[in-house]
Amino acid sequence: MPDNQTKTSLPLFGIPLLIPYLKRFRKELSVMFFLALVGAGFDVLIPFFTNYAITEFIGKNTLDGLGIFAAVYAFVILSQGVINAISTYAGCKLELYMDRALRNDQFHHLQELSVSYYNVNSVGYIHSRVMSDSERIGSLVSWNLLDGVWNLAYILGAVIVMLSIKASLAVWVLALIPATALISAFFQRRLVVLGREIRERNSRISGNFNEGITGAMTVKTLTLEEDMDRHFTDETTKMRRTSLRDGALRAAFRSVISFSGYVALAFVLWRGGALTMEGLMLLGTLSVFMNYALGLMDPIRWVVKALSDLITVQVNIERVFRLLGEVPGVEDSGAVKEIYGDSFEPKRENWEQVRGDIRFEDVTFRYPDGNVNVLEHFNLDVPQGTMVAIVGETGAGKSTLVNLICRFFEPTEGRVLLDGRDLRERSQLWLHSHIGYVLQTPHLFSGTVLENLRFGRKDATMEEIEAAVRRVHADGIIEKLEKGYDTDVGEGGSRLSSGERQLLSFARALIADPAIFVLDEATSAIDTETEQAIQSALEEVMAGRTSFVIAHRLSTIRRADIILVVHDGRIVERGTHDELMRKGGSYARLYRRQYEMKAEQAAYAG
Repeated sequence: MPDNQTKTSLPLFGIPLLIPYLKRFRKELSVMFFLALVGAGFDVLIPFFTNYAITEFIGKNTLDGLGIFAAVYAFVILSQGVINAISTYAGCKLELYMDRALRNDQFHHLQELSVSYYNVNSVGYIHSRVMSDSERIGSLVSWNLLDGVWNLAYILGAVIVMLSIKASLAVWVLALIPATALISAFFQRRLVVLGREIRERNSRISGNFNEGITGAMTVKTLTLEEDMDRHFTDETTKMRRTSLRDGALRAAFRSVISFSGYVALAFVLWRGGALTMEGLMLLGTLSVFMNYALGLMDPIRWVVKALSDLITVQVNIERVFRLLGEVPGVEDSGAVKEIYGDSFEPKRENWEQVRGDIRFEDVTFRYPDGNVNVLEHFNLDVPQGTMVAIVGETGAGKSTLVNLICRFFEPTEGRVLLDGRDLRERSQLWLHSHIGYVLQTPHLFSGTVLENLRFGRKDATMEEIEAAVRRVHADGIIEKLEKGYDTDVGEGGSRLSSGERQLLSFARALIADPAIFVLDEATSAIDTETEQAIQSALEEVMAGRTSFVIAHRLSTIRRADIILVVHDGRIVERGTHDELMRKGGSYARLYRRQYEMKAEQAAYAG
């Protein structure tokens, strides 16, 4: 889903969505608001010290009482400093808490979403929602709330004081407030546009950088160094130009606001000076007005900027809550959760054992984003211990049956039954805990070899782990590693070859001791000799267990009890190897083609 799809013309529309999160931190908010009000009160009070000093000491040409005055003034300044420090800490705390809460809730929700969500949303899109958007929301909301209370309280307090002291002079200062607000709004709208353009340019630079580094081998083999360098330089040049425009506009903005403050000061000096000369106002009172005249412009500018920020963060809020509002494509019913629990609070004491009898009962299926039925009124009985092989050309749709068995998707019509019960009558976690799934491109988590193997079953003993490793012939790999089982595999298993990752994923599946095995072209990254050894081990391991094998090398599934041939997402043939070869259809053609290719490769190697 493109980032620029989430646009709205309703200012602050997304802010109410954050109220439940703000309620979580009402204590921090209360402290922050109280300190902001007190701090603003001190800011309003400080000009009166100047007034007192001018009136009592300078005007009367005496230093009597200066010590007490200095002590009180120092106490106020020190108190204000402490309040600034505590309120800043409270703002940081709220920012971090908000950021953490949003990220945790999103990641938690992502664990509940179905595989279909990840099929249509890229890692970059999800990462941006969880990391960047959450950070921006936490930062802007927390600091805008803190500074907003502070600045609004100061503006209100200053206006009340000025009107109470000399309303006729206050009017001259207050007359500039609307003009300053309009000027700030004018600049802020343009700064928002430039800020959005800078973020987009930065995203392009990051994308070009990522492609240039991760695709370094391809860049060099295609001699694209000059093109990549030119594209990157063009983007950074555009970024520089946009950033310079942004910097120039910000400089002009600050200058205009400063000028507004000095215009207000000039009015105060003009009118206030005249009143002072006429004896209608004290010199100290004039100094109070001068302080407020200069001090009001920055808070006004900030309020306009804060409103603009809250409007722009609306996009981030909506993107985050769109993710949180995603409904899983496959979800357990309330009755099922009541009995079996959910992914985070499973009720394992109610979980039944699995035999492995699987039945497709009049199943019709089409993918949520598709218009064509992949299966229509499909029926298949798979008794416990049966090996089902699924074959076909690349992209033929071999994973459909496996997706239904694992309940990554649900039938459009009909039922899939396990041990005589509809899969929808039991929890997904219960089902997945009884399936050993080995992918074509297995994923290893950051950590050691041993930690990855224990993901198969956390309470597995070292003897059980070593036995599983030996059965898939991965013991030789571990012996060669510098630290053996304690070797770090790197991010995604990057320090190991694809074949080594494959063997470890086999061992991890064996450790789980599942009732059902699913092998998704799981031997494609392994050499022929190792594959034959693994096939022998798997035949022993899978004896008495139901298994589904998506096969690339047809020679590995000749002993399958049922072979399903998939073409254009549909099952066009079924039977044993011998039956299908005699039939002379799609399977026979695929098998002969692979046999001929293997013979050619052997002849070439010889």
